[in-house]
Amino acid sequence: MNQYFVYILLCSDNSFYIGVTNNIDRRLYEHSLNSVGYVSKRKPFKLLKSFEFNSITNAIDFEKQIKRWSSAKKKALIKEDWDRLSQLFENSWFDKLTMT
Repeated sequence: MNQYFVYILLCSDNSFYIGVTNNIDRRLYEHSLNSVGYVSKRKPFKLLKSFEFNSITNAIDFEKQIKRWSSAKKKALIKEDWDRLSQLFENSWFDKLTMT
């Protein structure tokens, strides 16, 4: 069975980078070597969270979804603070528009 991962990095400038891969260790190594791209200018970075999927389509959909989220929502997701995440969605008029 194939495994795919959506991962969240914390970059040195306190920004988040969200990506998708089928091999986290390899992808983190590639990020550490790359001299171009978002993460390359924000080293060092730290892996904060990863989510596993059996479908590349589901992984990509999730990656795209959380990339649009605010930092507060990403932080709640990383902490697995489901009550806070739910509250943030309830208070977000933009997300209500995009979710319908």
